[in-house]
Amino acid sequence: MKSKNLILLLIPVMLAFFAMGAVDMVGIASNYVKNDFQLSDTVANLLPSMVFLWFFIFGVPTGLLMNKIGRQKTVIFSLIVTVLALIVPLFGYNFVIMLISFSLLGIGNTLMQVSLNPLISNIVSKEKFASTLTFGQFVKAIASFAAPFLAAFTAKTFGDWKLLFPIYAVFTALALVLLSTIKIQEEPYTTKSNFAKSLALLGVPTILLFFLGIMVHVGIDVGVNITAPKILMERIDGMKLESGGIFGGAGAATSVYFMFRLLGCLLGAVILAKCKHIYFWYVSVALMALSIVGFFFVSNEWLLYVCLALFGLGNSNIFPMIFTKAVQSLPDRSNEVSGLMIMGIAGGAIFPLLMGIASDALKSQAGAVIVVAMLVIYLFFLSATIKEKK
Repeated sequence: MKSKNLILLLIPVMLAFFAMGAVDMVGIASNYVKNDFQLSDTVANLLPSMVFLWFFIFGVPTGLLMNKIGRQKTVIFSLIVTVLALIVPLFGYNFVIMLISFSLLGIGNTLMQVSLNPLISNIVSKEKFASTLTFGQFVKAIASFAAPFLAAFTAKTFGDWKLLFPIYAVFTALALVLLSTIKIQEEPYTTKSNFAKSLALLGVPTILLFFLGIMVHVGIDVGVNITAPKILMERIDGMKLESGGIFGGAGAATSVYFMFRLLGCLLGAVILAKCKHIYFWYVSVALMALSIVGFFFVSNEWLLYVCLALFGLGNSNIFPMIFTKAVQSLPDRSNEVSGLMIMGIAGGAIFPLLMGIASDALKSQAGAVIVVAMLVIYLFFLSATIKEKK
C-alpha cells in the first residue's frame, strides 16, 4: 500500500484511538466524584467498575457482531455510543448520572477496543501490526495523560471539572466523521461462530493465559490510575487533589503516570518492530516490580513520582504484546480471540474494587498496593507464554 494512502487510512483510525483514551478519565473523575459526594474508597471504585464491567458482558458479542457487519462499521457504532456517553453529564450531576455516563462509556469502549485493534491488521502488514498497535496505544495515552490536566484546568478556570467531558466529545465526533468518509478493505471473514464456540476458546491454555494477562494488565492500569493520587495524599502532609506538592496537587500523579505510559508507547512502537517481544517484556515487568517496592516504602514526593514514572514505562506495552500474540496464535479465529481479549478488560472492574476493599480494610493505600503486587507477579509467570521462536 502506498504511503500516502496508508496515512489517509491511519489518521482517522488514530483519532479513534484518541477517543478510546477517554475511558481513562474515569481514574481522575472517580477522585473528583469521591470528594463531591464524600464516598468511601469502595464506593468510589464502583465508578471504574461500571465502566469495565461492560467489557465482560459485551466483549464476545461484539466479536460476533464484527463477524456480521465488519470491523470498520463496528468502530463507527462504538464512536456513536461514546459521544452519547460524554454528553450525558451535561444534563445534570449526581451519582446516578455519572454511573449512567460511565456505563455508556464502557459499552462504547468495549465495541471500540474489540474492533479497532484488529482493524489495524487490514491496513498494515503482519510484521508491522504490533508496532502500529503500540503507536495507537501511544495516541490513546495522549488522551489519558491530558484528562487530569483538563479536569484541573476546567475546575480552576470555570469552576466545573466536568467540562472535561464535552472536550473529549468533540474529538470523538471528529473521529466519527472522518472514519465514516473512508473505506478500509477488509478480508472476508468466513469462520462461522457463536457465543458458546467463542467462549470455548478459553479452553485453549494459551488463550486462557493471555485472557487472564489482559485482565491483570487492565486491573493494574486502572488501579494505579485511581490509587496514585490517594497514595500521595496519604504520604505527603498537606497534599490535596487540586493543591499542594511540587506539581500543584495529587491529581497530577495520574498525569505523571500517563505521561510515562505515553513515552513508553512511543519507545515501544520503535523497539517492538526491531527486537524480540520477550526481552522487552522482561524489562517492562521488572520496572513495575521495582516501582511496587517504592510504593510500599517511599514517603518522599519526588521518589513517589519516580516510582509512578517507572510504572508507567513498564505497563505501557503489556497490552499490545499480549493482544498481538493472542490474535496471531489463532489467525482463523482472530475476531473471536479479539472479543475474548477485550472481554478481559473487565479486570478493570474487578481488581480496582478489590483494591478499594483492601484499602478500606487496612485503612491505608498499602492494601491497594498489595493487590497490585500480586497482579505483577502473575505477569512474571506469563513470561513463558510470551516467548517467541525467533
